[in-house]
Amino acid sequence: MAKSKGNPFPRVFVNTTLVIICLLWLIPTLGLFVSSFRPRDDIMSSGWWTVLPHRVWVTTEQFKPDPSIDRNGVMTFEGATGTFEELRQGVESPDGKRVIWIGNKRAGTIQVQEQKWSGLPATTLQNYHDVLAGKDVTISGNAEEAARKGEDMSDAFINSMAVTFPAVVIPILMAAFAAYGFAWMRFPGRKLVFALMVALLVVPLQIALVPVLSDYVHLKLNGTYMSVWLAHTGFGLPLAVFLLYNYISTLPREIMEAAIVDGASHFKIFWRLVLPLSTPALASFAIFQFLWVWNDYLVALIFIGNVPGVQVLTMRLADMVGSRGSDWHLLTAGGFISMLLPLIVFFSLQRYFVRGLTAGSVK
Repeated sequence: MAKSKGNPFPRVFVNTTLVIICLLWLIPTLGLFVSSFRPRDDIMSSGWWTVLPHRVWVTTEQFKPDPSIDRNGVMTFEGATGTFEELRQGVESPDGKRVIWIGNKRAGTIQVQEQKWSGLPATTLQNYHDVLAGKDVTISGNAEEAARKGEDMSDAFINSMAVTFPAVVIPILMAAFAAYGFAWMRFPGRKLVFALMVALLVVPLQIALVPVLSDYVHLKLNGTYMSVWLAHTGFGLPLAVFLLYNYISTLPREIMEAAIVDGASHFKIFWRLVLPLSTPALASFAIFQFLWVWNDYLVALIFIGNVPGVQVLTMRLADMVGSRGSDWHLLTAGGFISMLLPLIVFFSLQRYFVRGLTAGSVK
């Protein structure tokens, strides 16, 4: 007897929901990417979706209406009939053309338009040059031209890397040592200390900013990269220890016992066995920590300050929103530059991501 097929609705519903969620996340990113390559005038006059093939009205003929025409009544031009108000909005003729009145009643002109497919949109790399190079930028529009200095985000990009990479490596190393100790070493109060460490996950970092800042001022660390490294290390350690402990504690006990029988110390076991075997968990936390530190604005603003020489990317973008709120061609280019490195890191390590997160969930 053949088995009846199950109800396909749950699977279809889940797949459809996932597609919708992916599109909701992807469409804004696609719009940001497309806008970053469009000239300023195009961004100000049309949406980014106009780069897709579409039909537009193109003027094929233009003429002055006959002075003898009664402009207060119904008028007919090129087969399109309507009043002045209707012609101002545009009236389509039976052959698919559109007739539109431009100007006032007495000195207006008639445009005859046809729908045609739009050509390839204009693209430029000048937006990225203006944002990264920091040279004089010529802003043209409304018959005016002005020269002003670009954003020079290259310095902010380097500053962000100087803040992010140590703030990722330091907590990973410290958390890996701690997770190994909690998982494979026996000492008094081990479970209590681990519980207290995990409990710190529920403490909002915002309540610790003022006390930590006060200590940094006394230690003269405020305004240095070291202050941000230590802050992100402290705020990221609870999650790092929790994730790495779940993975390291599931490593085969036989391997550890064999290493101990061979005379290996705890440090050698950790360095030669645990770290290489824990690559998925390390990569998972590295993605979390990197995205958090790279996109951080609050911690860097409080501990470094909004000084031009040490600004990170998030600070520079915030300044651009305030000073260049109408220059969307520069804002979109700067926004996509800030996304580039996190995307590279995520796609480089994503094959370890799921393995590291699900480690320890099933034994």
